[in-house]
Amino acid sequence: MTKPSRRDARSAPAVTRAAATGLELEDASMGDIVDALASGHVTATALTEAYLARIEDCDRNGLMLNSVRALNPDARAIAGKLDGVRPSAKRPLAGVPILLKDNIATGDKQPTTAGSLALEGARAKADATIVKLLRDAGAVILGKANLTEFANILAIDMPGGYSSLGGQVKNPYVPALLDDRGIPVVDPGGSSSGSAVAVAAGLCAASIGTETSGSLLHPASRNGLVTVKPTVGLISRAGIVPIAHSQDTAGPMTRTVRDAAMLLNVLAAKDPLDPVTERQRRPADYTAGLARDAMKGARIGVPSDPADPLNDPYYSKLPTDGARLMAETIKVLEDLGAVIVRASMPAAGWMSGPGTIMAVLNRNPLSGNKGNAVTQRIVFLYELKHDLNLYLKDWATHSDIKTIADIVAFNAAHADKALRFGQDLFLAANSTRGDLSERVYRSARAMDLLAARTRGMDAYMNQHRLDAVLFPGATGAAIAARAGYPSVAVPGGFVSGADGKDTPDYPLGVTFAGRAWNEHKLLRLAYAYEQASNMRKPPPGLPAL
Repeated sequence: MTKPSRRDARSAPAVTRAAATGLELEDASMGDIVDALASGHVTATALTEAYLARIEDCDRNGLMLNSVRALNPDARAIAGKLDGVRPSAKRPLAGVPILLKDNIATGDKQPTTAGSLALEGARAKADATIVKLLRDAGAVILGKANLTEFANILAIDMPGGYSSLGGQVKNPYVPALLDDRGIPVVDPGGSSSGSAVAVAAGLCAASIGTETSGSLLHPASRNGLVTVKPTVGLISRAGIVPIAHSQDTAGPMTRTVRDAAMLLNVLAAKDPLDPVTERQRRPADYTAGLARDAMKGARIGVPSDPADPLNDPYYSKLPTDGARLMAETIKVLEDLGAVIVRASMPAAGWMSGPGTIMAVLNRNPLSGNKGNAVTQRIVFLYELKHDLNLYLKDWATHSDIKTIADIVAFNAAHADKALRFGQDLFLAANSTRGDLSERVYRSARAMDLLAARTRGMDAYMNQHRLDAVLFPGATGAAIAARAGYPSVAVPGGFVSGADGKDTPDYPLGVTFAGRAWNEHKLLRLAYAYEQASNMRKPPPGLPAL
């Protein structure tokens, strides 16, 4: 693992010049950093050195957040070549240090491991498409962020932010409160935990994570960040270690809505290596139209029983004061001129009951001892074997691991280190044919689309003529993910009392979900709410840069 030199970083003269401008790099927006680079007040080298020093101080030492799995040994050299390049329309991110979730392939010296001991040292044949886009835009790839191993599809009981190779990521707002297993009481969110924690703690200008169902929204919510879970097909998945092609996507992790829109401008591109992107629709500029008055007249659906909102499934698993936070959020939206529509979503109970998807899944032979915990992931399990085997064949190199069966065998042979929480989901996936021909898979995917899209989001939004649907935290992640529809999370405030314990306050976000290709509309609504509420606060106790 490449470690930065603290002495060299702190002696960089451009860091002093940046301080003289009043730019607080540890909590500056990416937009402010781009402006500082464009004006010449700071250099790419100074930024890179400063972030490397902060990773040493806060991630490797100090609070030991463990969000960065490995640093890019070429980061300094890349930054040096960009010192004379100012951000421009052609290279809008010139000199901006970015971290990548460690399931995103880079065709350089950095391994792409998905947090797995089985893939330790595994190199990729080329950059993932989104990495190439970031490099073309001038970004400095600072390193790889830790994650929940294999994006949380290895084992049912895997804690958020844990990987056998990278260890446990900690939430920067409550880093010291651990249970008797060393697992955070307030988890950092999964699976893009390292990507989120690194941005929240000021270890990079922004980061890239991935989501299949909740893996961007949950860590953004738990770390006071903004993220965009895009429509499936807006951002290429080529070169990303997969779970399920029907739902996988990448997305930005940022401190502000404008930053997320700036990154989406770079990441959203058609790619022949990912044919689903051919149907993409996007505006020329996602930052256009971000305005404080964008909420006026918008119809926002709040899935809840108008008579008794706290009994709604979307509220049942919130911290004790989560309902208070949602009430405050709704008040802000109303003050901004939004029309709030409180109505139960038809799909709220879509995972249970006769004739629903669970009736199909309960006949699935993969149920095993874990029952519904496995069957709820049925589409993931069938697509995982098919998609992961293709990734290992087409992208991975410098590794003896060629199939998911090889990973299962490696883990079994190194169980003392690799299987702290088991691999029951991988075992279930490996027992499928791997060609997606099984009837139970096709039925489950069809039911996903029917329940989440036709009878879920589409029916709800059409019936009530909605511009967006508001969810607390990441509680609505599954329905938007199964539909392949976009969501934008934004800081909503602070709560306490995780896992039934007294805790310091920690963030809880709110999520705006909507129709396919409507990221620009959701960003406008999120921006208006963000500017009015100003709910993001950096983690306490972190040192200044």
